[in-house]
Amino acid sequence: MNPRVADRAGRAPPRHAAELVLPEGWCQRWRHGRHSFVPRSAGGFRSEHYSVEPVDVATARGFVATHHYAASWVVDRYRLGLFHTAGGTPNLIGVAVFGIPMSKKVLTNPLPDWEPYVQTLELSRFVILGDPQHPGATPGVAPANIESWFLARCFEHLAARDVRGIVAFSDPIPRTVGDRMVMPGHAGIIYQASNAVYTGQGTARTVIMLPDGTSLPARAVSKIRRAERGHTAVERRLIALGAPARIGPDPGAWIRDALVSIGATPIAHPGNHRFVMATAARFRRRMRIALPAMPYPKPTCLPGAPWCRGRP
Repeated sequence: MNPRVADRAGRAPPRHAAELVLPEGWCQRWRHGRHSFVPRSAGGFRSEHYSVEPVDVATARGFVATHHYAASWVVDRYRLGLFHTAGGTPNLIGVAVFGIPMSKKVLTNPLPDWEPYVQTLELSRFVILGDPQHPGATPGVAPANIESWFLARCFEHLAARDVRGIVAFSDPIPRTVGDRMVMPGHAGIIYQASNAVYTGQGTARTVIMLPDGTSLPARAVSKIRRAERGHTAVERRLIALGAPARIGPDPGAWIRDALVSIGATPIAHPGNHRFVMATAARFRRRMRIALPAMPYPKPTCLPGAPWCRGRP
């Protein structure tokens, strides 16, 4: 959302978001939009109890919508499910979605030599099921340290289909609803553990934070203003949060009033952390990254979180 729109809507200028992120030593899980954490020291992972298989759109989309905090879908190319198989019947406990970003430059800026959307993709969603009722406890079906194994199996599947490079982002800005932390922010620890190349932060922008802890992309606002395909779904989302039904011929006026009525907050976002990975060693040797490599971002202690006990 353009800051000038916020001004015309009578709101204060976008506030700058503070970064508070999940540090090393802890694994994040999701269930029904709530996060929980598993200490890596707990261990317990046995690869023979798991498998990774392609899943259909409906299954992947339903899983993400049910459990991930964003509860939104993307333009996808490949969807891979993590299954717990120890009980005899495979049980879906995780989903990874590799898709097409809104701008081709997301892929071509870091990986200019490979064909975007075909040889390079974005890791759009990565969700593993957990137990929010027992933060800090090891969920029986998704123990610590399963992330790297799941991601490696996904890369094997993609490499076999000549997908060579993956760009992934981690959002360092926490999401809150009232006093409840929806998402603490990420420094991309899973990508760091997978030897990804960190290329700094993406474009700084203003992000519209909605009262349910999710964000509204600028592209969604543009769809409403221009009455483009998909605008009705965005309108329904805002109306479900308390915005009035759309009346009148001016969609620009409606979206401004709707955001004010539900208490949406514009935040000056510094940009997501960007990581670049090859799906296989044979591609890694040939991968040219056009952006400079930088030191990995370090996580910040989150007051009150289990990993901050005994620390200032």
